[in-house]
Formats: sequence, structure tokens, C-alpha cells
Amino acid sequence: MDQILINVLNGLSYGLMLFMLSSGLTLILSMMGVLNFAHASFYMVGAYAAYTFAGVAGFWVALVLAPLAVGALGAVFERTALRRVHKFGHVAELLITFGLSYVVLELVQLIWGRTPLSFDPPAALQGPAFTVVQSPTSGLSIAWGAASDAICQAASCSRFPMTRAFMAGVALLMLVSLWLLLTRTRIGLVIQAALTHPEMVEALGHNVPRVFMLVFGCGCALAGLAGVVGGITFVTEPAMAAVVGSIIFVVVVVGGMGSLAGAFVASLLIGLLQTLPLTVDASIADAINRLGGQVGPASPGWPLLRITLSQAAPILPYLLLVLILIFRPKGLMGTREG
Repeated sequence: MDQILINVLNGLSYGLMLFMLSSGLTLILSMMGVLNFAHASFYMVGAYAAYTFAGVAGFWVALVLAPLAVGALGAVFERTALRRVHKFGHVAELLITFGLSYVVLELVQLIWGRTPLSFDPPAALQGPAFTVVQSPTSGLSIAWGAASDAICQAASCSRFPMTRAFMAGVALLMLVSLWLLLTRTRIGLVIQAALTHPEMVEALGHNVPRVFMLVFGCGCALAGLAGVVGGITFVTEPAMAAVVGSIIFVVVVVGGMGSLAGAFVASLLIGLLQTLPLTVDASIADAINRLGGQVGPASPGWPLLRITLSQAAPILPYLLLVLILIFRPKGLMGTREG
């Protein structure tokens, strides 16, 4: 039971990290109609920039400076490159962001190298946030921090890392801040109005291209923030963009194109889909046999029937994507098709 609880928490924390990534992509898509293929690259740049800043000024300063730097880079890219191809349609936008992802990857490898970096969390984020203790006598309990060796010798202990708790906290704080910004401030009203009525917004004296530049920069800054937190939680390496690159597009499509609420729900769902099945070693063949059926090596489709759920975990989000596209193309909470 303790391991199941830890896996659920791991899935939720990973899902919240996916939301940090997908929220920036969703913001750019909903406000500008641009599907940014280089979004995961900005996530990677955020991790590497934080590593550099942390070596000079410490992690907590890097947590602020790295997203700002990534956001500034995103705004410069929108102003100097993306805006110039916007008039040529979505294909040109896809191509230029796709090309940017390769350029960023090569630059990262030239500057920081091809090997993983040792980006350790600060002392305050090291160790477990709490320990789930499964005792045969007292049942399930939670001990804050690391449980003592005496307790763990007499019971089963599962530790939840402080970095994952910090990642979940940052994601929830970002969710609330983003919602307040878009719905309770004048800037948010201007951004939303510029999406649907750009001519009216310009008539009121607002610079719509500048608004879009700020939106693109903010979306990239959110990816950079996810990179800082992901860099200390996972591995900071050139392949980190490829690891999350495809899954965040799954999140955006499953949640609904342009829907922040949908991205949040889809992120948690996919986070759980990728972690909970890892503890299940049963296969379809095992389930059929337990229900009274008889399947074995001579049965049709045996290689597929013997695949365990833990082995199939990496492809489950993509199977969900296929089902969503078939039965609900607009996504779980989307408002438009495709």
C-alpha cells in the first residue's frame, strides 16, 4: 500500500511538471495560434541556464534568473524570426520552430558538452519530504522527513523526495498565478482581447504585436521554469528535450487545443498513466487465465498477450491520444476541433 501511494504521488508530481511545460505551449497556441515545436528546447535551455547561474549565484537566484533569461530569448526569437514568417501561415511557423529546436540542441552541446551535468539540488531540497511507513501493527502512517532506521527496520518505508514535492508546489503556484494574471488583471484582459479582436485592441492604443511578443516570451519563460525544477529532479543532459518533447504535445491535444484547464487535467492523467502501471507485472494473458480462459504460447497473438502493463506504460499516453482523436477530436476540455 505504501508503494502504491508513493507511485500515485510520483505520478501527480510528474503530471504537474508536464503542466508547467504544456501551460506555456497552450498559452502560445491559444493566444497566437502558433504550435511551437521548439518549446521543449526552451525547457532544456532553462535547465542549463540555471546550472550556470547556480554555479555563480546559487540555486535560488538561478530559479528566478533562468526563466527570465529564457523568456527574453523567446521574445527575441518571436520579434526577429517568427513574426517575419507569420504571414506565410502555420507551415512556415512550424518549420522555423522545428529548425530552432535543432539549432538550440547543437548550441547546448557546443557550450556545455554532450555528457550529463551534475546539477544537484540545494541543501534545503535534498533528502525526502516525508516517509510513508507501512507497519504490520499500526498500519499506514506518514513521518515527515526521513524516518529513523529503527522504524524502517520494523516496517516498510517509502520515501518521497523533497525535489518532487518542490516541483509540485511550484507547479501549483504557477497555475494559480497564471489564472489570476489572465482573469483578474488588466494585462490579462488585453491579452485575451488581442486574441479575438486585435483591431479593436489596436484602436484602444495597445500594441498588438508587442502583446504577442510578450505572450511568446512568457510561454518560453514557463518552459524555462519547468527546466530549472526538472533539471534538479531528473537529469540535465542534451537529450532531456527529446524525452518530454513528444509527450507535451500529447498533453495539449488530449486536454484540448488552447485550453489551460484541459492541459492541467490531461497532465495529471498522463502523469498517472506513466507511473502507476510500472508496479503492475500482470499481462493480458494473466488476466484472461484468472477469469477462467486458457491462453498460452500456441494462442493467436501470444506475443502481444504476454506484454505486461509495466512494459506497455510508455505507450499508454499515445494510445490515449489515439482514442481522444477518434472519439473526441476537440480534446477533453477543448472548444475547437483539431
